[in-house]
Amino acid sequence: MRIAELYSHLNGHEFIKVHKPKLWTEIEQVIKSVDAEACRTKASKEKTMVGAKLYSPKALNQCMDDAFRKHGWQQRRAAYYVTRDAKLIRKTLNLPPDEQKKEIEEAGEECTRSFNQTDFVKDRIAVEV
Repeated sequence: MRIAELYSHLNGHEFIKVHKPKLWTEIEQVIKSVDAEACRTKASKEKTMVGAKLYSPKALNQCMDDAFRKHGWQQRRAAYYVTRDAKLIRKTLNLPPDEQKKEIEEAGEECTRSFNQTDFVKDRIAVEV
């Protein structure tokens, strides 16, 4: 696989290249190691190309997952509760999820469970696929 486009959020690419060049090299190597053609396993259902082999998003994600994990990258997931009251969210933000829920409910608000997931994290650098 190859990097076709790059979006540098808040100059993140420049930061990594200057401050963590080994990690940038590792990211490039991991991406290059993925055989995208092996992920052409999805059969098209479109009228004009019925049966054509397309890239399978699930297969591509699994290949990327395997490649990044071999290099010590891990998924990060944080669960939390939210409500419509922004002040209450700020107040409970740093509490464990169970305590967040309790505080929100005690304030008479409805709470909703949510989460934030990052595909791969290593040494405070995150990669989203």
